[in-house]
Amino acid sequence: MKKNIFEGVPENLELSEEFIDKIINTENLIIKRIISKGHKSPKGEWYDQDKNEWVLLIKGSARLAYEDGEKISLKEGDHINIPAHTKHRLDWTDPEQDTVWLLVYY
Repeated sequence: MKKNIFEGVPENLELSEEFIDKIINTENLIIKRIISKGHKSPKGEWYDQDKNEWVLLIKGSARLAYEDGEKISLKEGDHINIPAHTKHRLDWTDPEQDTVWLLVYY
């Protein structure tokens, strides 16, 4: 079935949690589309995944923070690989527009 990465977004995204759509979900590979609008991780909470995570920011802008204090700003087209068990969090996403992510866990 054909789908479009920019379609199917809830109208009141800013009032709810991030929109998460699992595109592929197998034992060895997970691909997710996430749409944020002003969302960020709760203070003091960190992602610590068992799998490597490749992140592509398709639309919008965001900032990731690492446990060691490093912060990385992302704009449209930027991508980053986050090794398994690297503690990180979503520090900021643009509150004025949708931020569209593609995440690949491998």
